[in-house]
This record gives sequence, structure tokens and C-alpha cells, in this order.
Amino acid sequence: MDYLPLFADIRNKPVLVVGGGDVAARKIELLRRAGARVQIAARELCEELLSLKQNGEVEWIASEYHSTQLDLVYLVIAATDDSELNSRVFDDASERRLLANVVDDQPKCSFIFPSIVDRSPLVVAISSSGTAPVLARLLREKIEALLPQNLGQMAAIAGSWRDRVKQRLGKMSQRRRFWETAFSGLFASQVASGNLEGAERTLASQLDNPEAGQGEIILVGAGPGDAGLLTLRGLQVMQQADVVLYDHLVSDEILDLVRRDADRICVGKRASAHSVPQEETNRMLVELAKKGKRVVRLKGGDPFIFGRGGEELQAAVEAGIPFQVVPGVTAAAGATAYAGIPLTHRDHAQSVLFITGHCRADGEEMDWPSLARARQTLAIYMGTVKAAEISAQLIAHGRDAQTPVAVIGRGTRQDQQVLIGTLQELEGLAQRAPTPALLVIGEVVNLHQQLAWFQHSAQRDGRDSAVVNLA
Repeated sequence: MDYLPLFADIRNKPVLVVGGGDVAARKIELLRRAGARVQIAARELCEELLSLKQNGEVEWIASEYHSTQLDLVYLVIAATDDSELNSRVFDDASERRLLANVVDDQPKCSFIFPSIVDRSPLVVAISSSGTAPVLARLLREKIEALLPQNLGQMAAIAGSWRDRVKQRLGKMSQRRRFWETAFSGLFASQVASGNLEGAERTLASQLDNPEAGQGEIILVGAGPGDAGLLTLRGLQVMQQADVVLYDHLVSDEILDLVRRDADRICVGKRASAHSVPQEETNRMLVELAKKGKRVVRLKGGDPFIFGRGGEELQAAVEAGIPFQVVPGVTAAAGATAYAGIPLTHRDHAQSVLFITGHCRADGEEMDWPSLARARQTLAIYMGTVKAAEISAQLIAHGRDAQTPVAVIGRGTRQDQQVLIGTLQELEGLAQRAPTPALLVIGEVVNLHQQLAWFQHSAQRDGRDSAVVNLA
């Protein structure tokens, strides 16, 4: 190690900053967040520091640097564009065995500022020992994306419970198991969802009965296919799952992100070929959670848009199982964006309707007169089987037969295909499209030729019903 990593307590301690420009302001922001009493020696202050000075949040002690200013401070930072002055500050600090940092001059640093991931009181610091600060910053950005924002709250609550846990559980191994269970179980989920009172109750229950783990169900939207559209929260809970129940619509790329030692159970459904009845899926979710497992129910798109996620959570409520929901990018939003088709556009459509083409047999008939109105976009899920009926009904109720349509097969995936045509050609387009497929009806489809961006290739069909193969 070139540097010994330390976390220094500088609350209410004086720290001298030599320099009053934007660079100095960035360092002072970190010092203030750590509670330091910042003193500044500079000829002038930038607007940001001048505002802090006027509000009494920093001290402007002198317009010139003098070595005597180091006598009573804890640290010193030199952040001027005068290399001679910066060197003098460093030499003076070294004579006093005082830690000093000269910004952007690593040889003249007895301490350095790491890249910081702040989840106070939990803090992660990354350093390249001054050799590659940009690399350290890029690594920090990756860690930022992986660590939930609520970790600080979790750590603070855990800190308030440490003494109680220590009194109740005498062995270190018992306490370690207690906190491992808490940080990877229901307590962590309740903190993440903002249910702090419930999180405290969970800790109390766990402390009374350390061996009785309480499971939960987490409903996660996996998005339309591209793993890059999975939400950060979705990735985090997938990495913590004990068991994952997933649909056929969930892509292999997303399944590869599930924790390696988690059990995976396919409960997928396909049109006219349900491999697992919905009631059986509901039963499995409840049964697994009652065994104390963290159960992730992974569904394509968004679980609350034609995904029957509400039904599955109703089963959890009836069984008294805690649950949470992680929304996902729904197919209508994701697939159309990748196809270059805005769902709304002020010149073409002022509204968009999400519709399912696969209704209950005893359900109500679609409101065809309303659906056939012009200047609106229809995004139809699971509509390929009934494409002929959809086309005929919309035309019969007044929608122009030449209305542009798109059938987007396997939207957002590497083998995505976009088939373009007119409303009267919808049935033929739907038959040719790979599944899963989304039907899009409306004038906004005309923008596809201009806005398509995802692996766009030339049209291959000579007439209006053009096929754009994005594979």
C-alpha cells in the first residue's frame, strides 16, 4: 500500500485551506460535510465561498498565507495556481508533522482525498494512490449504482440496536448470524421501502426468536428484454434472492444477473399453453415465503401492466406475507422507444392507450368506438392472435384503413424486428412477427423511418408494408 486508508474525525476541528477559487470550493464542500471548521487564506474568494463566508459557514482569516496559520490546525490543503506557494505550504506543514494535501500534485501530498460513496454513516472510499484519479472516479460511479441509497438508514438503525443485541446474544458468532439475517432479509427490505417502524419491529421479533426467519415476496419488473433496462433496485433484490420465480418473457441476459446460488423456477405462461396455472404460482409464492425465503417474482415488462402482479400480491396479503414491488419498463414504453416510435407527438397523437388483446372469456367487449378515434396511439399487448379482429373492428368503427401500424417483435432485444404497414394489413404483419410482439396503431408510426436508432438496417419489403429487421 502506498497510503494507509484512514477515516479521520474532523468534526469541529480547524482545517486550513489556502486558496479561494473553484478548486478550493470543491475541497471545502467535502470538509464541511465532515463537520470541519474551515479557515481560508486567500486574496479573494469565488462567489460560492463568499456566500459561505457571509453566512458564517467558513472563516476568511487572511488574504495572505503565513506559516503561523498552521500552528493550531488539524489539516491543511493548498489549492492555488501558484506552485511556489503550494510548495511552501507543504514544506511548512511537513516541518510541523502536519498532514497536507496540495491539489493535483501527488508528490506533495501526505494525505489524499479518495473518491467517496457516501451513505453516511456508511462511507466507501476508493483511491488509486494518486496515480489514476479518473479511474477511481469511474469505479466510484459503478459502486454508487450498486449500493442502495438507504444503506445509511440501515446502518444508523443497526447502531442503535447494537447494545441490545450484544446483551441478548452473548456469543460473537450469534451476533454475526443475527446481523447477516437482518441485512439480507425483511429488515433490509422494510428500510428500503421506508417502513422504518416495521423494520424496528422485525429486529425485535428476530431478537426474540433468532432462528425463526420471516420470508417475503418481492415483485420485480424485468423490463421488455434488454438487460440494460432493468432498474437498479431490480438488480439489487435479484442479487439478494433465495428463490426466483420467472416468466418466459424474462430474457436470458436478465436471468444471468440473478444470484448464482438462488433457486430458479420457471412459472412462465404462453398464449394457449399455460405451463403453470396462476393459482399454482400464487401457492408457490406463499409457501416459499412461509419457509423464511426471500422470494423474487420476476415478470417481463412491468408487473402491474397486464402482468397479473396484483393478483399475486393479493394472495400474499391473504396469507399475511410481507411484500414489496419494484416497477419495470413496460413493453409499450421500451419497445416503441427502441423502434423510434414516440407514443405521443403533438403533431400526431395527444393520448396513448395501453390495451390487452387477450381478455377473459367472460370479460366485457372492448369499447371499439372509443378505440377507433383518430389522433391517438393504441399500444396493444398480446394482440397478435386477434390481430384480424382488431383490424376489422377498428375499421368498422371509423378508423382509417390506411392508418399506420407497427408490429414490434422481441422489442429491445438483439433480434428485434419492426414490421411497418397499414391497419388493413395488420393481420399479415402480426403473423410474420416473432413473439413476444407489441402492436402499435397510429400516425406516430410514421416517425419510425426518421427516428429508428437501434441497429437500424435497410427496409426489405418493396411496398408500404415494409419490414425493418433490426437483428
